[in-house]
Amino acid sequence: MSENQSRYIIGIDLGTTNSVLSFLDSASSEDGARIELFPVPQVVAPGEVAERDLLPSFIYIPTKQERDAGSFTLPWDPFGERVVGEYARKRGAEVPGRLIASAKSWLCHSGVDRTAPILPLDAAEDVQKFSPIAATATFLRHLKAAWNHTVGEKEGAPLEEQEIYLTIPASFDAVARDLTAKAASSAGFHRITLLEEPQAAFYAWLNAMGDQWREEVSPGDIILVVDVGGGTSDFSLIQVGSEDGQLTLERLAVGEHLLLGGDNMDLALTYRVAQEIESQGQKLDRFQFQTLWHQVRLAKEKIFQSEHGPDQVSIAIAGRGSSLIGGTIKATVTREICQQVILEGFLPACSQDDMPVVRPVTGLQEIGLPYCSDTAITRHLAAFLRNHAPSHTAISFVLFNGGVFKAQVLRDRLMEVIRSWDVASEIRPLSGTDLDLAVSLGAAHFGKARRSDGIRIKSGVPLSYYIGVESAGLAVPGMPPVIKALCIVPKGLEEGSDVEIPERQFGLVVGQKVQFMFLGSNQRPQDQPGDMVENWHDTIEQISILESVMEATGLEPGTVVPVIIKARVTEVGTLSISLVNQEKGLEFNLEFNVREQ
Repeated sequence: MSENQSRYIIGIDLGTTNSVLSFLDSASSEDGARIELFPVPQVVAPGEVAERDLLPSFIYIPTKQERDAGSFTLPWDPFGERVVGEYARKRGAEVPGRLIASAKSWLCHSGVDRTAPILPLDAAEDVQKFSPIAATATFLRHLKAAWNHTVGEKEGAPLEEQEIYLTIPASFDAVARDLTAKAASSAGFHRITLLEEPQAAFYAWLNAMGDQWREEVSPGDIILVVDVGGGTSDFSLIQVGSEDGQLTLERLAVGEHLLLGGDNMDLALTYRVAQEIESQGQKLDRFQFQTLWHQVRLAKEKIFQSEHGPDQVSIAIAGRGSSLIGGTIKATVTREICQQVILEGFLPACSQDDMPVVRPVTGLQEIGLPYCSDTAITRHLAAFLRNHAPSHTAISFVLFNGGVFKAQVLRDRLMEVIRSWDVASEIRPLSGTDLDLAVSLGAAHFGKARRSDGIRIKSGVPLSYYIGVESAGLAVPGMPPVIKALCIVPKGLEEGSDVEIPERQFGLVVGQKVQFMFLGSNQRPQDQPGDMVENWHDTIEQISILESVMEATGLEPGTVVPVIIKARVTEVGTLSISLVNQEKGLEFNLEFNVREQ
């Protein structure tokens, strides 16, 4: 371990439903130190704190009476003004107006101000609202405080000083990635690397298999990672290759963002149970429906927690009004209903040519999460494979991830549908990972591989990227200036990499509005940083134009300043370009999103 390396490598799965922290102690005397789970202290009942492997991603805002009773204090929080974790989820199911859930889904909702206090939507009058970014930071602060109170204090290793790998959906856009990084910074974390969840799940499989993974797969194999969590569905393709006699791994494709997951399944089940309640002459108001939703989710989790879970779970909701006999509404959630609603609604049989159904959008809508209009995960998967799977190569394996697939019946149904398609008729599942813990464990394994130069998935930018440069030449009346394409990032460059083109200078116009043309190509993988392409229109496409003013104090508007170009593909999926004049100490920065292309 070098002086600049932290003692611990930390993997954090910041999940929609649960958050998990794993760690590797690089100071361990054990050869090949084992990745371990951090049991998170949390309130599990009023006045009771216990450790759990999972920290449910729920925030409950107690009433003043609850706070005054001191039932929710923690060793690092004597006030108990917000409860995070197991009891928050349980109590919030009874009082949904005081519960923040699905914060991660709100963090990627471009239709709202994600920095504004909007959660919970149906808050009680005395409830302080939180922004999605503040809610996300709350989970990270809880993990930090819990770690520092135990491991950090004992070993002199605060969490914020460790090397942290924080996972996000592969389909998160650059804004959601950036907001996740800002939430981490707000929680006091400054040494973070973002890692895509499907990749983390695959790293968990590598960690579980050890060196044996090389016997399970062969060059040419393609692994389909299907990650269905509480809020999103992510699809990725990873190909096994060979280089100098050694196996390699490369990410081939990532699916589009799908706000579709366990939350949708819970809501569908809730509507089914609500119909049965109303068929008995009992009506649910909005608050009772919210309570029912959370109760149904807990019932479904109990039923699907294993093959030996209960076949039915009874639930009860407090009545609102004297007309209800007994004052409560009772219902039963059965395994049969769960399987029927989820299998037919979310994993229906379909052909590989089926397309997701797009329904007309209503002009006026209530503020809410923009869930997919078609809930059929199988149709979305068919579209993904049709667009991204190489036509000449079959998919060899599927790796499941996400708590949704803890139910064997759901894994079996998806395998049945995939095997009916030509592209994956012989596909087999990969096993050996814990669906609740894999992402966190895999993130820590990735950190270990990064530090020890272990096997890593190549997952660079999808295109070669260029910036337009106006040719130096005589102006010709009626003819636009000639624009050349300067390669600044080659296809496949890994995120977190830096590029510099020191051997060439360019003139930058400062002090007035100018345009920067960004270009991309998937047909020119041979181009390297600094290559100038003159006749580029057949192989390179214009992606966007950015208008900006490069302000330079003391220089006349229109002055041309010589600059060199530096670039970095950041971990949050942006191309950051620096135009530098070292003589005058000037630096101008541009950012371009490479993940929405």
